[in-house]
Amino acid sequence: MRLWAVLAVCAALAGCASDHVALLNDEGGGSGAVLVMDPATGAERGQLTQPNTGSDLRDSQVRAQPLKRKFDALLAAMPPPPKIYTLYFIEGTTQITPESRATLDQLRQAITPTSDIQITGHTDTTGDSAANDKLSIDRATEVRAALAQDGLPVGNARVTGRGERELKVPTGPGVSEPANRRVEVIVR
Repeated sequence: MRLWAVLAVCAALAGCASDHVALLNDEGGGSGAVLVMDPATGAERGQLTQPNTGSDLRDSQVRAQPLKRKFDALLAAMPPPPKIYTLYFIEGTTQITPESRATLDQLRQAITPTSDIQITGHTDTTGDSAANDKLSIDRATEVRAALAQDGLPVGNARVTGRGERELKVPTGPGVSEPANRRVEVIVR
């Protein structure tokens, strides 16, 4: 995901100034790298490995230079990255595990009236696929109901169930895997 963010920024910057390349920090404060190849020969011209550096592509070699900070105001205006909360469930139920109660409390603190919320339920591979689809949506609905009961503004939260289609821990059919019995809540 970080590589795509870096490439997207580079593509956007390339559209603005096709003779420059830049490498910015990703959401976590780190960065990937950008390798620059000569389009005519395919030879490597160099790479950027330090965040907040750029290079003029009109030069024959890539020379990393600190970026001019003219985009700081734009970057500061960007929304914060989404926060993801994962709640785990007791097998075959819509009851969260005792260990997930602290995460539910953190989630309650994170939601504001302007929050955009996506709640997605998941199951492991035990049981019937259709029953798992229903259980996953029931889990997501139960989380939304618990938040609404606290008076939180979650009426417009999107609720979906993915059943056993997006396993956190890949398993074969009929495998009881606690990490797959979860609801993921994305708060933006």
